[in-house]
Amino acid sequence: MTKVLFLVQGEGRGHLTQAISMSQLLREAGHKVVAVLVGGPQDRPVPAFFQDQINAPVEAFSSPNLVFNGAGKVDFIKTVVHHLPHVGRFLGSLKQIHTAIQRHQPDLILNFYEILSGFYNFFYRPSVPTFCIGHQYLFFHPDFKFPPQKKLDRFLVNLNTRFTAIGAKKRLALSFDALPDQPSKKLWVVSPLLRRDIRTLTVDQKAFILVYLNHPSLFSQIQKWHQQNPDVEIHCFWSKPDAPPEEKVSPNLTLHKLDGVKFLEMMSQCKALVTTAGFESVCEAMYLGKPVMVVPIHYEQACNATDTERVGGGVAASTFDLSVLMKYLPHHQPVGSNFRKWCGEGEKKWLKHFEL
Repeated sequence: MTKVLFLVQGEGRGHLTQAISMSQLLREAGHKVVAVLVGGPQDRPVPAFFQDQINAPVEAFSSPNLVFNGAGKVDFIKTVVHHLPHVGRFLGSLKQIHTAIQRHQPDLILNFYEILSGFYNFFYRPSVPTFCIGHQYLFFHPDFKFPPQKKLDRFLVNLNTRFTAIGAKKRLALSFDALPDQPSKKLWVVSPLLRRDIRTLTVDQKAFILVYLNHPSLFSQIQKWHQQNPDVEIHCFWSKPDAPPEEKVSPNLTLHKLDGVKFLEMMSQCKALVTTAGFESVCEAMYLGKPVMVVPIHYEQACNATDTERVGGGVAASTFDLSVLMKYLPHHQPVGSNFRKWCGEGEKKWLKHFEL
């Protein structure tokens, strides 16, 4: 039995759901998740759905997060300026991580794209090996196709990704499909991490469009389109901290507070998914055979959007103009069967990495 400690970047939903799926996979194989440390803004609690489903002790710590501009796009300069005064707080988080590792004595640390994990390895030099897990590590693969231009953004995303992987023994790159491993780069291509819940869902196709927003400021775009197209039924999940569980904005527009179980259930019933190009949400939609419209809000998600179109999962758009989706839907070719096969074959490959 391997004792595993998770370090999870808690912003958004993707890395949290990947950690839930990994905890399920490890437990089924006889391993134990001894603790889960979730990084994020100091005033943002760990989502209830994560604490309910991870089945391990959860501890939050303060970690850098992305800062958005008024248009809902990530502003890298503002992100850096915002966090510079809080360096002391982040050093305290490194000490908190070290204390937890000493207390739980894990055999392995799994890092779900948390940047302080890399800095922890740099400053503390732990004897415990770290494996990094994330779609972003696929950007180091020679066969990965990037969006055109934006060389500075590409540099910054890859720099951040390298920071997360400082001192890591392996970089496990989540991918929509199979690509050859690159052991010389400490890079292995693995299938997406999908929660067991998705396999038990009854898939249907109702008339509504499902939307997931990882930042409340993006809702204004959905509201504007809905006002021009009030006959289209929309269910929108968002991460607003003080939002009620459900709010009926109009007869055909309903807001839902972030809830992982409810979101999956509604995804199994929706006509299509609209999301901010987060890797995990696209994977879940593809598994359920749902077309997606992806709207990247930063370069990393632009890479996901390009990859989504490459494998036939859906269409990319620059704004939440759902007219793009409506025009695309008649031409969508299902990819669910091939994707489910890749996910099923991947589990044995995953477990081999944990044979320490």
